[in-house]
Amino acid sequence: MKASDKSIMASPWFKLVWVIPAALVVLFLVVLAAQWVRALPAVQSFMTTYSGQSELPAGAPVGFPAWLAWQHFLNFFIMVLIIRAGWQVRTNKRPTARWTRNNTGFFRTKNPPWRISLDLWFHYSLGWLWVINGIVFYVLIFVTGQWVRIVPVTWDVFPNAVSVAIQYASLNWPTENGWVNYNSLQLLAYFATVFIAAPLAIITGVRMSGIWPQNASRLNRVYPIGVARAIHLPVMFYFVLFVIVHVTLVLATGALRNLNHMYGGSDADNWVGFWFFAASLVIIIVAWVAARPLLLRPIASLMGTVSR
Repeated sequence: MKASDKSIMASPWFKLVWVIPAALVVLFLVVLAAQWVRALPAVQSFMTTYSGQSELPAGAPVGFPAWLAWQHFLNFFIMVLIIRAGWQVRTNKRPTARWTRNNTGFFRTKNPPWRISLDLWFHYSLGWLWVINGIVFYVLIFVTGQWVRIVPVTWDVFPNAVSVAIQYASLNWPTENGWVNYNSLQLLAYFATVFIAAPLAIITGVRMSGIWPQNASRLNRVYPIGVARAIHLPVMFYFVLFVIVHVTLVLATGALRNLNHMYGGSDADNWVGFWFFAASLVIIIVAWVAARPLLLRPIASLMGTVSR
């Protein structure tokens, strides 16, 4: 075996290769089961009653403003790098460098300076950027009324979501127009991501970070660090799964139109959104490759001391 082959097999990413064939087998079985269920008369009657969409409140906004396209890109960009850095924190046994926080100025806290790996510093730094971007997103969706598109306001969203799940699983895509209204399964997925998974990632990340008060014994008993660790990793896997499913469905259910919705700012069926999407992927790939100690060390040294 060549040295390069051994290096690939030793990579932490290689350990996840088994997920691909396992996922394909599970997907095949799900499709068969969904097609059988969909043919049942009772299920056909249910899907006639609940086609897959809940009515939006009167005056709900139509389309996607330009700020939402930028938010979408920034969120995706930062999240991909956060996941990369988080996985490196868990798998790198011997960090290439360590970082010690400056306990002065903006970085001053009651806790003594902590010494962490450069990977963990990168993970924390990206996390703060993600939080700032998220705050801007929360403010804008409520100010502009876009929140009604991702927050359930009627109970029929649940049976409609079941109907959509059967349609997706049976490979008979639901008829929809995301420019006007998401289907109910999309709505619930976006709600869970924005208002449940994201806050969980933040509050568990803060608990494990150095800014958490170390001497607050009562608070630490109420919210032990073990609970935060037990939640934080599954939340990361949720985001990975969400991104995979989200991108797959965007490309499989009318790629050009869907990409135009989020990147082209229109409901047209042209290539504008695709080229913006392609450019965003190039930026993410470049950032992924560039996020190495050689580049991270001088940036981290602006906020602390970097040592090998």
